[in-house]
Amino acid sequence: MSASSLNALEKRTAVSLASVFAFRMLGLFMLMPVLAIYGTELEGFSPLWIGIAIGAYGLTQALLQIPMGWLSDKFGRKRVIVAGLIMFAIGSVIAAMAESIYTVTLGRALQGMGAIAAAVLALAADLSRDEQRPKVMAVIGMCIGLSFAAAMLLGPMIAASFGVSGIFWLTAILAVIGIFIVLTIVPTAVNRAPKGDTSASLNDIKNLIKHPQLVRLNIGVMLLHLTLTAVFVALPAELIKDGLAAEMHWQLYIPVLLLAFVFMVPMMIIAIKKQKEKMAFLASIALIVASLMSLSLFGSSAVIIGICMLLYFIAFNFLEATMPALVARISPAGQKGSAMGAFSSTQFLGAFLGGIIGGYFAQVSDAQTVFAAATLVGVIWFAIAWGMEVPPKSKLISLLTELQGDKDNFDPEKAAEKLANELADLPGVLETTVVLEENRTYLKVKESEFDLQQAKLVAGIV
Repeated sequence: MSASSLNALEKRTAVSLASVFAFRMLGLFMLMPVLAIYGTELEGFSPLWIGIAIGAYGLTQALLQIPMGWLSDKFGRKRVIVAGLIMFAIGSVIAAMAESIYTVTLGRALQGMGAIAAAVLALAADLSRDEQRPKVMAVIGMCIGLSFAAAMLLGPMIAASFGVSGIFWLTAILAVIGIFIVLTIVPTAVNRAPKGDTSASLNDIKNLIKHPQLVRLNIGVMLLHLTLTAVFVALPAELIKDGLAAEMHWQLYIPVLLLAFVFMVPMMIIAIKKQKEKMAFLASIALIVASLMSLSLFGSSAVIIGICMLLYFIAFNFLEATMPALVARISPAGQKGSAMGAFSSTQFLGAFLGGIIGGYFAQVSDAQTVFAAATLVGVIWFAIAWGMEVPPKSKLISLLTELQGDKDNFDPEKAAEKLANELADLPGVLETTVVLEENRTYLKVKESEFDLQQAKLVAGIV
């Protein structure tokens, strides 16, 4: 098998784990366009509690994402993923049987406690070679995007026939299917990927909080998902008010999402080829601000709402695809797992805050106020992102290294420092980190100038 293509194990890993991820996210996404409409039948209904219920899973996800990743290191990836899916199924059943908005919120919080994203991505890394890992991650990411589009189609249709409880029952069934896939199809990892690539370290996260560029991206993804959740607290009811029946909402969502993807792809290609990534990034935030402002000022018909949401999702898709890649490029060598863990946690925190803020303004005012508040959030994000610096393209490489020296006077730290300095002097090496506990060296390199064989020779790898 060529080193430039996925082998059979990697293909099986990518498809099976993407399916598990997609089934789980499908259940979460299907609720967004319908709870504000069909939740009115629940005891204790209010716009604020609808927002809390929509965003509740984000809070528990944010709190447990990193701990679940640590547990997967200790007890095994599959065990933690299955346990998370069981918790997700339990939360779905509780929400399906609920007669009050408070019990639905409890079910949503329990769903979020099944925070398996870190464990799934770590397992994907365990089962893929360094050079093929980005492709496996891309398949998983693509399936998450497809699950969002499918949810916009299925959510309104299922809710129209079976109510909100029907969505939760389907979500529970999908979780059980996910468990079956994990136990029967997903390969079991024999070799583990480097911890720095997959696992979040508390000490690393403390240091990363001080990294100005990563902080900008973490705040950015939080504000992006805040706007998304806030908008969907108010948007479905506004569409009904403007004459589009609930069971017909998919007729707006699906064309919008498909066209947004079509327009986003050339935007991304041009930004990369012309090396205008920062300009495209800021332009996308500006487009989000413009679309939300237009929604607030002129969203008086389903057609106008559709146009505004098309602009919003063009920008949303671009940013959603760009930010994780930037995190990987900016994160220090050997700390990608910690950087991605912090990034994911702030993303889910944004979903929770969006539910709270959207629900509050929907209760005390109207949908236009919700959209205006989301617009202000976008303006704040634009100001924060203005100072962002896009680093040169780089590749992360890990080398299994065993430090050697005089047995009588061997100092591991001095040997590690010597190796790090020697590797840092090689052409194309941007950053070097030697991790003694792992017997591994992490390199961030400029691929066009880097010679892997030369690095192996310096590191003493035959």
